[in-house]
Amino acid sequence: MRTILRVLGALLLVVAAVGAAIYFTGNTFNVIVWLNKPTHGWDPSRHAPDPDYAQAENWAARPGEASLADYVPKGVPTPSGDRMVDVFFIHPTGYMHSYDWNSPMDANSSTEENTKWMMANQASAFNGCCNVYAPRYREASIFRYMGAPEDIAAKAMDFAYADVERAFEYFLEHDSNGRPFIIASHSQGTDHGFRLLKEKIDGTPLAERLVAAYLIGNRISDNQVATLKSVHICANATDTGCLIHWATFGDGGGPEPGVFTEKLVCVNPLSWLRDGPRAPASMHQGGVPASGHFALVLWARGKDTPNGTQFEPLEAPIKGATWAECRNGLLYVADLANTPFGRLSLGNKNYHGLDYPLFHMDIRLNAEQRVATYLASHPAVHTVSSTVH
Repeated sequence: MRTILRVLGALLLVVAAVGAAIYFTGNTFNVIVWLNKPTHGWDPSRHAPDPDYAQAENWAARPGEASLADYVPKGVPTPSGDRMVDVFFIHPTGYMHSYDWNSPMDANSSTEENTKWMMANQASAFNGCCNVYAPRYREASIFRYMGAPEDIAAKAMDFAYADVERAFEYFLEHDSNGRPFIIASHSQGTDHGFRLLKEKIDGTPLAERLVAAYLIGNRISDNQVATLKSVHICANATDTGCLIHWATFGDGGGPEPGVFTEKLVCVNPLSWLRDGPRAPASMHQGGVPASGHFALVLWARGKDTPNGTQFEPLEAPIKGATWAECRNGLLYVADLANTPFGRLSLGNKNYHGLDYPLFHMDIRLNAEQRVATYLASHPAVHTVSSTVH
């Protein structure tokens, strides 16, 4: 009887907590955030040790080490031979748990499976042109974006960026060997990618080695880019030394009012024009349905255990699946609800998860095109050793 009463008492406390959360936050989504976000302040004792980027375990992808970034869509030729260009890929948020405000970098976790998802479905788009380098880092938790106090949100991002910066410096010193490079990223990775571009590359000799920066799926504004000294927004499909950004929504959907307070950079990935008008589906080079399952955790207070996610080889590209159009700084595409891409919608036709998969072949072919253009205009690059470590 006492056990039953204790269980009932616990259930009543949960009901009371949920009721209070609904009262104070106003909607169910906020309740989930309120119940799941970390409850502690900034606590360095919870942080994982600094990653040592001399160790292969701290790279999600690196030449010479097998990774899911090696995946190639079915029917697409497997890359071979030396590559004269590298890509430094900064993955988005995969840490959905509440142990800390930054990932503990547990190799046996659903967070690590999410990182593998990013390698298979995002970083792999660049293996046709480049040697892929993608550091693991103590990324900010998803709750940094949902309900974190302002000071902790800033600290969590600074902490994550410090890892990205150290990984990039290690890459330059030990791996790059003076080769040209691409910076590529998504979502949280794009926050770090733009900061890296602004603080370490723009206006420095490194800018001469920048083929392009594919900083996708965030909120880079025209005003932010206007503060850069030498890096500009890509004007066409072969422009180099420039950056690319888009944030994808389905036709008839869009962000909640007030989410974007400034006009964002939108480069149309079908035409590669800044603020590009509607490009027809006939220009779509092909999307690739995502391999594996990305774990969006509902109850984040549980242990971050792996789900046993399997990553099948990438399917054949689907050409002509969508048109694309920049409207007021956002990229709009066809409604994909009844297509192989529809499962990655986040609601209200927010296609954040499709920023890469929907345009896999467009990105792959464009990166190859920009690299070819860069190498043709920089003949001295061919004298640089293409040996990778």
